[in-house]
This record gives sequence, C-alpha cells and structure tokens, in this order.
Amino acid sequence: MNDPGARAVLSASEHDPIVPPAPHRTVVRRPPRALDNDVLIGDVVVRRLGDGDSVEQLTTLLHRSYADHAEAGRVFFASYQSVQDTAHRVAGGECWLALRGPELVGSVTVAAETRVPEECPAPVGAGFFWQLAVDPALRGRGLGRQLMALAEKRIAALGAPQVVIDTSVEAVELVAWYRRRGYAPVGSWRWGVTNYESVGS
Repeated sequence: MNDPGARAVLSASEHDPIVPPAPHRTVVRRPPRALDNDVLIGDVVVRRLGDGDSVEQLTTLLHRSYADHAEAGRVFFASYQSVQDTAHRVAGGECWLALRGPELVGSVTVAAETRVPEECPAPVGAGFFWQLAVDPALRGRGLGRQLMALAEKRIAALGAPQVVIDTSVEAVELVAWYRRRGYAPVGSWRWGVTNYESVGS
C-alpha cells in the first residue's frame, strides 16, 4: 500500500506462523522471565524514570532518535510530541531510562495492558512497549536490543503472556529488525497522530 499514514502490527509466539510483511501489521511475542533490578549494559545504566528526571530531556532524546524517520517522511509521534505528550505517555506504563554517566542515551516504556483503538488487531491481554529510543550516536552497539529485552522481561513480570509493538509499515529496516528478533506481522491500523499505516510487532 502507498498510504503514508498506515501502520502495521506484528506478532509472534511459539505457535504463531510467520506471516509475510503487509502494509499494516502488529507483532506479538511471548516475553522471557522477569527482571527486577536496574541493569548495567557496558557503561550504560538502565533504571526506572524517577521524580527528579527531566521529561524535557526525554522528549529531546525521542525527537533525536526518531528524526531520521521524520526526514524519510515517516512522521512517528515521538518525532514531534510535546513535553506534555511525553509525560502523558510515560504515565501509561513503566518508563525505563538508559544513562551513560549523566547523559540520557536511551529509553523504553512498557505496560502489561493498555487501551488501544478498537480496530487494532492486538490480542486481548497482550503487553505493549513504545517509545523505544536510542541516541543516534550509540546505534549499532546493542543498546536497542537490550532495551527491547528489558521491555519483554518487564511485561512478563507484569503478567502479560505476549508482547505487542507497532511501527510504520514503510520502515522496512525496522520491521526487519523486529522480525529477526522473533516478531511477525499480525495486522495493521492507523493512528491519528502519524502519517502512515502502522505495523505491530
């Protein structure tokens, strides 16, 4: 499809077949064991967002992290959301920050269950993660993969049997990245705050 606003949903579990990519998809995956403590990834510490942390700094990281998508014409909400939007989105789950010294270099927000549009093909009871972000200067070092693993573990600890994410169907490199990690398309829909069809993972 050439609809620039369509989103896709991806899904995977031990019993789901891999479905070929389609314009709109959701991906679901059975998460591994729970993680209880802060995590050290090389020289990066990953911990929960706290009262003293800056939502403004997080918003700036999100804008930087999603800028390449916006430049490619895929307007992810995280590429332009306001500080108030960020605060609202992190309040909907557990927000985890990746810090190298005092510098915020990554983030992910997770929830065991969240409200989604009725047309979203996500399975009932699935957990979600969103705002997965890595500072562009640190890409290719495994931090995004580690943040995704943390999200999966936290979602399992919160009691959800599956994980769902979504991304632009046009972000073929990102959809391929999720598929290499066991996610598979299951459906699609379109958010009102983006310019593309969404694929979930």
